[in-house]
Amino acid sequence: MELTPKQDNFCLKYVETGNASEAYRQAYNAENMKSETVNRKASELLENGKITARIDELQAEHRERHKLTVDDLLHELETARKQALELNQCSVAVSATMGKAKLLGLDKQKVEVEEINKADFPTEIRLVAPDFEDWSEAAKEMFKRGKDNAKC
Repeated sequence: MELTPKQDNFCLKYVETGNASEAYRQAYNAENMKSETVNRKASELLENGKITARIDELQAEHRERHKLTVDDLLHELETARKQALELNQCSVAVSATMGKAKLLGLDKQKVEVEEINKADFPTEIRLVAPDFEDWSEAAKEMFKRGKDNAKC
């Protein structure tokens, strides 16, 4: 059995976006669906062996076309990091290090979510206004003119 055009389009969009739900939205008419339904249907498609085989095929074609591997990217990032350190550009070095961590999946943040009853916590909104008495005359004038017209 071959894939339907929508299934094949889902595979293409999945490889493009890396997100099954977004791929489903783009490949199918999901405009009036709840996000839970989209997520479930996308997950069901990813459980279909023919679809996963097509995704694997597309990803292999993509890698072959670009001749790029994770090792290539890691090497480039390490080279950039070393050059940045030699030039004393710490922020660039940190960016390269974080790029390596992201590429290797080491940058995942763990968040613990605790169920709370929102009724127990009323919404509180606090409005804070500037106290002009503490401002210098120059600051007051800049505020009156607006930030776009302010000159230092």
